[in-house]
Amino acid sequence: MIKVTESAAKKIIELASLEGKEPKIRVAVQGGGCSGFQYTITFDEPKDGDEFQEAFGAEVLIDPMSFMYLDGVEIDYVESLEGSGFKINNPNATGQCGCGHSFEA
Repeated sequence: MIKVTESAAKKIIELASLEGKEPKIRVAVQGGGCSGFQYTITFDEPKDGDEFQEAFGAEVLIDPMSFMYLDGVEIDYVESLEGSGFKINNPNATGQCGCGHSFEA
């Protein structure tokens, strides 16, 4: 199960509207980054085998391979003096780099 905060859902809907797309994002895990794995977030359409979570009118899609690393995550959108963006709080990560864009599993 994936948790999407209301703030993240609103931002997904806003960005999708600006791009002329449906409010569906794919969150995936790829090898790379400082800590071994990195997150990617893109607009996409559902594919066979995807796990998905709908929240507040937005949908998050996750492929089966990425899901084993992302089960239980919370996707949030934060705005601060340091910048703004999606933040993935991953209880499965055993460590992460300083920038928060990659993790160890």
